[in-house]
Amino acid sequence: MRYQASADCLKDKIILVTGAGDGIGKAAALAYAQHGATVVLLGRTVHKLEKVYDEIQNNGYPDAAIYPLNLEGATPKDYEELANTLKGNFGRLDGLLHNAAFLGANTPLQHYDIELWFKVMQVNLNAPFVMTQALLPLMMDTPDSSIVFTIDDRSNAYWGAYGISKSALQTFMTILADEMDTDKPVRVNAVLPEPVRTGMRMKAYPGEDPNTLRTPDTIMETYLYLMSNDCNETGQTFKTLE
Repeated sequence: MRYQASADCLKDKIILVTGAGDGIGKAAALAYAQHGATVVLLGRTVHKLEKVYDEIQNNGYPDAAIYPLNLEGATPKDYEELANTLKGNFGRLDGLLHNAAFLGANTPLQHYDIELWFKVMQVNLNAPFVMTQALLPLMMDTPDSSIVFTIDDRSNAYWGAYGISKSALQTFMTILADEMDTDKPVRVNAVLPEPVRTGMRMKAYPGEDPNTLRTPDTIMETYLYLMSNDCNETGQTFKTLE
């Protein structure tokens, strides 16, 4: 899709980004801040979040916030505390980008390690569900809010828990969007990004030359569109330009 974001298309919005420390999450956090949003940077590695925070500050974008959380071990109480913190500090939440993901192993399902399976499902599927459930009341009180999922299409052999969790995440998006009727002003969509130069991509394809791929910041127009008031679509999966 093509979208030309105005400089202030996200002005005064409060947007939470998971996996904000690097890759697509970092690029999205910077793009949202550049276009006027106050971004809540959520991730497990504090020093990575601090680097993104410093970059936002150094560019003169709206002040960001850091919220360290390890999705692998997070409990429903942790998400309740997240919702209370956001409500207490900002009073609302305009946008939620579910971007954090864990690759796991490229292994036949017959031999897939069960503990690793649980870990991948916890980060990639359970965490977005419980977080969304906790934050929905806050978003439903906002006139125009948006939930965006980063998904992937890996349904062939050896993609294991990662491929299955990402397919399930797309179904989760579709069901949630269908439940958000006109009385619940929350748009729910997904982005299927093209291959870009990230740490996860390098782990999945160690023999690939990363210099042949675009950087995550070059695919941000779709992420900006879905968070902006220019978008009036829901229940859709958007591909970035290849």
